[in-house]
Amino acid sequence: MKQFTYTITDPVGIHARPAGLLAKAAKALDSTVTITKGEKSAAATKLMAVMGLGVKTGETITFTIEGGDEEASAAAMEQFCKENM
Repeated sequence: MKQFTYTITDPVGIHARPAGLLAKAAKALDSTVTITKGEKSAAATKLMAVMGLGVKTGETITFTIEGGDEEASAAAMEQFCKENM
């Protein structure tokens, strides 16, 4: 299991566009990706669940990557976050 945290820099937080891109990127990975904000968590592949977390600018979320090639999947998710969120 790999974990990393990321602080959202997008001015409107995780809205439909970045959530859709995130779900698509997570589906392409060999690992299971879960996003956690406070007490809530969601599978990164579930668009509505990710949007339901209500992540806003400046908030920090935790990514948990399990199974498959965790190292490569974690690196891919970190890169995705830096480019899109």
